Amino acid sequence: MNALRWLRAASLVLVSGGIAAVAHAQGGWPAKPIRMIVPFTSGSASDVLGRIVAQRLGEIYGQQIVIDNRPGAGGLIGSGLARDAAPDGYTIAMIGQPHLSNALLRKDRPYDPLKDFTAISLVGTTPNVIVLGKGVEVKTIPELIALAKAKPGALNYGSAGIGSSSHLAGAMFVSKAKIDVVHVPFRQGSDSRSALISGAIHFYVYPLPAIVTLIKAGTIRALAVTSAKRAVALPEVPTSAEAGFPEYRSESWFGLIGPRALAKRLVARINADTVSVLKEPATQQKFAQQGAEPGFGPPAHFAMMQRDEYAELGALIREIGMKAQ
Repeated sequence: MNALRWLRAASLVLVSGGIAAVAHAQGGWPAKPIRMIVPFTSGSASDVLGRIVAQRLGEIYGQQIVIDNRPGAGGLIGSGLARDAAPDGYTIAMIGQPHLSNALLRKDRPYDPLKDFTAISLVGTTPNVIVLGKGVEVKTIPELIALAKAKPGALNYGSAGIGSSSHLAGAMFVSKAKIDVVHVPFRQGSDSRSALISGAIHFYVYPLPAIVTLIKAGTIRALAVTSAKRAVALPEVPTSAEAGFPEYRSESWFGLIGPRALAKRLVARINADTVSVLKEPATQQKFAQQGAEPGFGPPAHFAMMQRDEYAELGALIREIGMKAQ
């Protein structure tokens, strides 16, 4: 939503690299491997970006950052595990918009995404991309809309699960396009990609890092990126405006959180080291190759971004009538 706005604001008040050096002198943490929970499958956008950051943090700390993929319920399972973990700095999580939308979509409110967790750092933002299943030969977004309107209820779109960022992005597209299509949630990212390749799924709105490799290989065709400008990773793919549907804009963000009551000194240290990693040219190049842009700043800015996003998502979900299924 407004991740890029917060990214720009946070960049003006970045913690200097010197703070990281001071933080390293504090305490004996980490004395063992650190778990990074990723609420989605291997190959998902949060997984791809999380592994890039985890590798460098592991080198800095001299301890492995173990990626713990815990998919299910659109990210709900992974967020729940992060909430219940001990606040000792040995469990962190790489989350995105589903961390917020899950709490909004379910009447029982499985957790409070703002009060039950500690914000550590925004990590990155990425455009979403509309991709087409085999046999869907449209060239523009209006052509896709026209096809769906000619066959009400016959087309479908996939997502990573109810409440996932791809579900939210797809539902928003369906609402703005005013089309009647079927939502098909997937538990495994590999299943959704196979469904696109076989033509069982007609379109899918992916966070770019989750699908960029297959697009570059020509295995799956991209219709448009849903950002204001073309993605560096896919310069030949038009924006949604260029593809004939300027009404639709959709981006994703990803960041690190920990359990509630995580010690401030640990938050400051992980944040400073994450900022340092994200500022490295090698990291920025890896992010660009995935179609992502590093995002960083103090923990307070990431917490504020989530608060604003939570309010905006609530309004959007009510507007488009999105519900848990």
